[in-house]
Amino acid sequence: MTTLEITDNSFLRQFETTVNGHLAKIEYSSQERKVFLTKLVIPEEITKEGFKEDFIKAVLNEIQENNLRVVPTSPQIAGFLRKNRQYKEMLPVGIRI
Repeated sequence: MTTLEITDNSFLRQFETTVNGHLAKIEYSSQERKVFLTKLVIPEEITKEGFKEDFIKAVLNEIQENNLRVVPTSPQIAGFLRKNRQYKEMLPVGIRI
């Protein structure tokens, strides 16, 4: 896994990283110590193998460091969590994917 520098742009409510001048982002909303990951946007110019998984992992680690819960409303992020069960404990009680 490549180490990505993740920025939490709280004004635009998105986690961001830049690769070769192109901005990848995961949009979110937050409520009561929960972060709802609503949309994953990766520009076509970022073609690196495994980037999407590395980006999602980096964002989840950032959220985990802040002791927050995650609710994936984006189908791509929900699918990632289904395949990577080690992040299951980040889901709020009663949320299943």
